[in-house]
Amino acid sequence: MKKPKTTNRFCPYCKKKTLHKIKLLSTGTKRGTLKRGSLIRAKWRHAMPGMGNKGRYGSKPPINKWKRKTKSTKKHVFIYTCQTCTKSHQSKKGIRVSKVMFE
Repeated sequence: MKKPKTTNRFCPYCKKKTLHKIKLLSTGTKRGTLKRGSLIRAKWRHAMPGMGNKGRYGSKPPINKWKRKTKSTKKHVFIYTCQTCTKSHQSKKGIRVSKVMFE
């Protein structure tokens, strides 16, 4: 999907239509291996001692690998930054598309 870098759009802060820069919302960061709630650290502090099923700390994934990923696209959310007041707001709904290119 091709999208322009700037667009004329209503700014809820200025209460009028102004020029906006468009940016893609980042997907977030991965969980650190040594954080408090990480699986590796939980194994080190012996959170699941004993025998039997280890549950979420076990070695095998909960379902087989073919069933795990079903969607081929993800929802992309855009952030619009007003050029006059420099405040940002994002689109209400994400657009399900495989690739976004800004032109």
